[in-house]
Amino acid sequence: MNNMKTGMRKERIDRGIKIRSDGIYALSSWREISYLIAPRALLIGGLLLAPLVLHFFPYWQKVLLVVCIYALLSMAFDFLANYVGLVCLGGSFFVGVGGYGAALLNKYLLLSPFFSIPLAALLGAALCTLMLLPCLPLRGVYFAIITLMYPLMMTRIIEAFELFGGTNGMMDIAGFANPWVEQYYLVIATLLFLFVLRRLAVEDIGLVIKGIKDNDQSVRASGINITFIKAQAIFYAAFLGCFAGAYLAHIYMWAGLSMFALDFSIIPIAATVVGGGGSLLGAVLGAILLVPLSEALRAFGPLRIVVYSLILTLVIVIKGEGLLNYLARKYSQFERWVQI
Repeated sequence: MNNMKTGMRKERIDRGIKIRSDGIYALSSWREISYLIAPRALLIGGLLLAPLVLHFFPYWQKVLLVVCIYALLSMAFDFLANYVGLVCLGGSFFVGVGGYGAALLNKYLLLSPFFSIPLAALLGAALCTLMLLPCLPLRGVYFAIITLMYPLMMTRIIEAFELFGGTNGMMDIAGFANPWVEQYYLVIATLLFLFVLRRLAVEDIGLVIKGIKDNDQSVRASGINITFIKAQAIFYAAFLGCFAGAYLAHIYMWAGLSMFALDFSIIPIAATVVGGGGSLLGAVLGAILLVPLSEALRAFGPLRIVVYSLILTLVIVIKGEGLLNYLARKYSQFERWVQI
């Protein structure tokens, strides 16, 4: 064996790529191309194949849709928290506005889900941005508390004035006629939003947004309107949340007060922390892990939340950096034998 390794040395697979070019890859072999593509292909291929694999398990097909919904909410939270510096606890606010918006568009304007979902996301994101506009000067815990108040306020207003069906909610919302369309519409949308947000982060607007997080006064001194940039970022995140809420309304063919439940604010935070914040992909990974885990633990009955909390605590304590950061580091440490 030692004779076979004569004149050779070990090299990290990614090192040669990074030496030649950082960011714009100059590849020399299919091995390097496959090294870069493999993680992306695993995520994209896995999500696209999941509906086919779960075809004989209708319950888990619904869980897959919930995974995608929480992935959208987790991306929205990660984008605002780790790119803009705004810790938003209003994920349920976005879901509720999008859900009720889609229900109204479908019931009173008779729009199909293909049109009501994106339109509800667009109008809902605009409404959420306008309502959060006065809060943009706030940061840290102050902004977080204010955004937490919005879903609580909306539930009380709807309940007190019996709006949109009151506590009974809005029923008889149209669903998707074809289950395959229902699944692939959301899966492809999730992948598309992930690509767009990650691309946005490296564009000029993304660099300005990161600059606002690091030092907003310096960005302001350069003549950039940071309030407008923050409003744009809120709109992007709200669009994801409202899209998730609109889709949820058409999946269950109902929109009610439970769409403002705090689960839609808390679980995306847990998914981002477990998966690893700051990459958007980590938030998606966290949702892929946590939602099926939560469903699998239903067998524990009342102790489900206890077991879930213990597992969550162990993961965060042992791998506080996030699973994606840990896996990415291990993946980049793969070595190969090369000729000296």
